[in-house]
Amino acid sequence: MIGAQEKKIRRIMIAAPKSGSGKTMITCGLLQIFKENGEDISSCKCGPDYIDPMFHRQVLGIPARNLDTFFTGEDGTRRLFLRDRREDELVVMEGVMGLYDGLGGIREEGSSYHLAKVTQTPIILVVDAKGMGKSVLPLITGFLAYDKEHLIRGVIFNRMSAVYYEILKPLVEEELGIAVLGYFPENKDLQIASRHLGLCLPGELEDLQGKIRVTAAKLRESVDISKLLQIAEEAEPLGAERIERTSQTKKKERSEETAEEQDPDSVENDRVKCPRIAVARDEAFCFYYEENLRLLEQTGAELVYFSPLHDKALPENIHGMLLGGGYPELYAGQLSENNAMRKAIRAAVIGGLPTVAECGGFLYLHTSLTDREGHSCLMAGVLPEKCFDTGSLVRFGYIELEENSEYFLPRGSRIRAHEFHYYDSEDNGVDCTATKPTIVRNYPCIHVGENHWYGFPHLYYPSCPEFAEQFVEKAAQYKNRFK
Repeated sequence: MIGAQEKKIRRIMIAAPKSGSGKTMITCGLLQIFKENGEDISSCKCGPDYIDPMFHRQVLGIPARNLDTFFTGEDGTRRLFLRDRREDELVVMEGVMGLYDGLGGIREEGSSYHLAKVTQTPIILVVDAKGMGKSVLPLITGFLAYDKEHLIRGVIFNRMSAVYYEILKPLVEEELGIAVLGYFPENKDLQIASRHLGLCLPGELEDLQGKIRVTAAKLRESVDISKLLQIAEEAEPLGAERIERTSQTKKKERSEETAEEQDPDSVENDRVKCPRIAVARDEAFCFYYEENLRLLEQTGAELVYFSPLHDKALPENIHGMLLGGGYPELYAGQLSENNAMRKAIRAAVIGGLPTVAECGGFLYLHTSLTDREGHSCLMAGVLPEKCFDTGSLVRFGYIELEENSEYFLPRGSRIRAHEFHYYDSEDNGVDCTATKPTIVRNYPCIHVGENHWYGFPHLYYPSCPEFAEQFVEKAAQYKNRFK
């Protein structure tokens, strides 16, 4: 019997023992199958990665969101997962890295397994069997032994031949008691290209939709789709227990409830009063958490999108600006050639327009950007320093940020974020302290002032809603200056 506060949602997670096992392509293929079958389908990506949800949204046209237990905690993750779910919806989660790889590679928090545990989601383990025979048994045995919640419900072998699958399937099922749901043969033509920050973006890959359709067709032939759906159907009802309702959680809940209770006419009338925040969104600037944008809107902002690559001017009547992450280094020449936009952004920021710039957006504000071959391109010139490709990973992983002043974060509060960049700056700023969650280590970073926040970390606003509130408030104050 399902409780009053519980929801029955069909769901599965596609995870793997390690990165590079093929879970992204198999996840996309399964999503394509479910879409073709007429399922009410959506997806979730475990962890902070921006690109996989873009594959699901842009290539497959499927709603996608990030779920990250480090960013939102157990209770917050459940609430976020359950929000706006529909009856009969089928949710497919894609794991990150190895199944048990969490914070620092050693903790459960932040891992695919932790997300599955928090949401009580059955796990399908994708095992790359290339170059393996019976050795897959002890590998799977170890993962099953570590699964204290008994969430692993099936296995799919990747890069395995049909002949060898027929030999290994009964052996695994008989000795380990785990369902072997199918296999996917090796096909180098169906691999997704990658670069230093992970997978290439969907728009960069030739005929990606065609590759996914071929993958789906092959999976139909070699994977027991009906058994997958049965496992998803057997997922336990889930409730959003309030087990760690901090003051920030309560504040976020109130903001969500307020937004949901407003009628359309009221929202439309309020929009006239809202500060307008320009959000850079194009091929170069495409890394945004939908939850961040949603929170800005809930806090009172109207978001207006523009392209630093293609537009010649900023949107009219704006009162704030958000420059998100992405790959500006791949479009440095085009960004540099767009003199009108570079000058417009520089003039606006220097003129006091409240501005937040994260990672790629931070790079764009420098005087110039130099690639690994030594080629330099002019950027917006808000900051006098230069940025450059180091040729190696500079920073990677989760952090918590505490501001030294109180322009965006109240004293003593912290916002959670992650870093992943090969570029560096001559001046990364010293106005915040970044703390790693798994080791005793901190370092200065970020340029913060009354109306600006520029730095490499990608922020997760709901982890400290006051950040979004301060940003929107600064935009509102800027708007009032011109009344």
